[in-house]
Amino acid sequence: MPFRSLNSRMVEAQVLPGQRLFSQRGAMLAYKGEVSFTPSITGGQGGVMGMIGRRIANEATPLMTVEGSGTVMFGHGGHHVHVIELSGDTLYVEADRLLAFDGSLQQGTMFMGSQGGVMGMVRGQVTGQGLFTTTLKGHGAVAVMAHGGFIELPIQPQRPVHVDPQAYVAHRGDVRNKLSTAIGWREMIGRGSGEAFQLELSGSGTVFVQASEEKL
Repeated sequence: MPFRSLNSRMVEAQVLPGQRLFSQRGAMLAYKGEVSFTPSITGGQGGVMGMIGRRIANEATPLMTVEGSGTVMFGHGGHHVHVIELSGDTLYVEADRLLAFDGSLQQGTMFMGSQGGVMGMVRGQVTGQGLFTTTLKGHGAVAVMAHGGFIELPIQPQRPVHVDPQAYVAHRGDVRNKLSTAIGWREMIGRGSGEAFQLELSGSGTVFVQASEEKL
C-alpha cells in the first residue's frame, strides 16, 4: 500500500478493500471515501504476548487500524515525514516515530541491549532512547516522523557510522549497534562538549538521522 508525499509533513495513502494499514492515533488529517478507523490493541501483529512485550518495552504507542476504500492523509505535530520502502528486509525504528505503515508488515520488538550489551542499556537509561525498538519486516511502506527532516547515511563494512543518540531515527540492514562514551570529569560536572555519548552502527545497511536532537 504505497504512500505518496503531499509535502514534507504530510503523506497520502490509498486504502483498498481487503487491505489495511496502521497509523498512530490522531495522525489522520483528512480522508475521502468509505474508510473506518478502529483502535488497535496489538498493532495487528504478535497477539497478546506481543502487546505485553511492547508495553514492557515502552513501545506501546497507540495505533489505529485503517480499513475500507478511499484515500487518507496523515501527519502529526507538524513533524517531517519520510517514506521508507521495504522489500523483504527489516526496519528498526522507535515506536513513537511511526506515523503509518502497511498492515502486511510483520511487527515485533527487539531488545537493543542484546546488541550493545551493557552499553545498550546505558543508551536507554541515559539518552532517553528505548531499550527496545520496534521492528517492521516484509514488503511494504512505512511513514516515519522526525524533527527537521532526514538524511540517509550508508553503513559499510569497516566504516561504522557514529550518530548522536538523540538524532537517531531508524536503521535497516545487517547492522550492529553499541554506545561509545567519552565520559570524563568535565562531562560528569556538566562542563564537557555535550557529546559524551555516541551511537556506533557497524556492518552493512542504512541509518536514518534527523536534523535535530529534539525528541518527539
